[in-house]
Amino acid sequence: MKKFHQLSGMFLLVGAIFSTSASAASDISLYKNKPLNGWQLFIENPEQQQKFTGTNAVTPKGDVQLQAGEKDKVADALIFNWKDSWRAGMTLESGKPLNLAAMMKTGVLALDIKINELEKGGVSFKMECKPENCDRVVPFTMAARELRGKGWSTVYVPLNCFAQEQDDFSATTMPFALEVGGKGEVAVANVQLLAKAPKKVALYECPNYKTASVTPGMLNEWWSIDWWLPRHEQKLADAKAIAASDGKIDLLFIGDSITQGWEKEGAPVWQKHYAERNAFAIGFGGDRTENVLWRLQHGAVENMAPKLVVMMIGTNNTGHRHENPAYTAAGIKKILGELHQRLPESKVLLLAIFPRDENPDGSLRQINNGVNAIIKDYADNKRVFFADINSVFLTKDGVLPKDIMPDLLHPNEKGYNLWAEALEPHLQKLLK
Repeated sequence: MKKFHQLSGMFLLVGAIFSTSASAASDISLYKNKPLNGWQLFIENPEQQQKFTGTNAVTPKGDVQLQAGEKDKVADALIFNWKDSWRAGMTLESGKPLNLAAMMKTGVLALDIKINELEKGGVSFKMECKPENCDRVVPFTMAARELRGKGWSTVYVPLNCFAQEQDDFSATTMPFALEVGGKGEVAVANVQLLAKAPKKVALYECPNYKTASVTPGMLNEWWSIDWWLPRHEQKLADAKAIAASDGKIDLLFIGDSITQGWEKEGAPVWQKHYAERNAFAIGFGGDRTENVLWRLQHGAVENMAPKLVVMMIGTNNTGHRHENPAYTAAGIKKILGELHQRLPESKVLLLAIFPRDENPDGSLRQINNGVNAIIKDYADNKRVFFADINSVFLTKDGVLPKDIMPDLLHPNEKGYNLWAEALEPHLQKLLK
């Protein structure tokens, strides 16, 4: 079977020495032997935050720790390690807000970094901006794993990697953070914001937030790297085996973890409604639109000619990136184009992205609603059809009950039963 290899597509200047001569008066040293005057370092896990005293900090659970280390001299570096954590962080905050607005177009985040361990973990860089809850994250996991065992390196991340339209960096209260997960150990030193990138250095190549949703790519999150590609290959093999045994796939479900849940919480419902209907599901937890595009371009629907494709995708564009609805909708439109090319005889039932957040005014609910308002117009009612069944999950006041979606995102068995019942009239019509 053809193997696919993960490529980071990211460029670093390893072991480079940088100069701050250009626009030195505007440069900001966030951590050089100690934090910027008036600022403090913290470590955190989802339950608590712990202040760094200057030599050591550890959470009560012992899962996150920060201690002084050595790069060029004693205590000029920070060693950050974590384990068994879905999300942890090392943050610089609690100082007087910084006006970084003038730096965001041409400036860079520059830091020395040493990756001691990251086989089972991931790391990103983060900055905060305005309005409220404006967290901008730049993924660094794949590049960081390339640096394991290579000693100290200097990394330059363009500040425009953190900025989107309407973002306000004129009063930044957290100019630097490491956001991590899984297990790992990373050392950092000489963390600076430079007004301009030094000459003749390689800049970190970050994703373009405007085109990420339409740029095919594998799901390279720390928690997905071990299983995502093997699952893709297994699904290819399963579909090929069905075709080799003169079987067929009449009903195909495409999506993310909510679709993958037909194999878990929704399995009894699947058995009842779809086991005898030549149904097949290719849902992958964590997938965004670009990941579905990659799968389609790498054989996901080969060896099949379904009568109907049921697709729902986009909630991870919402949750992972708080993405502008127009960008997510563009990714969905491109997927429809891929399906038309690869399955020209198949009808597609495009589902509205399911609700999330408990209340109707929740930020993620609103973004999903914005996507749905766009994609409903993709239906031509000849080959592409649209269905919004979201009301079956909600109370009359628009509240999403936890006895249907316990985490306000993924249905339980009750939720899958509601999904199947609401879907049935559409299947009866479109599977004729």
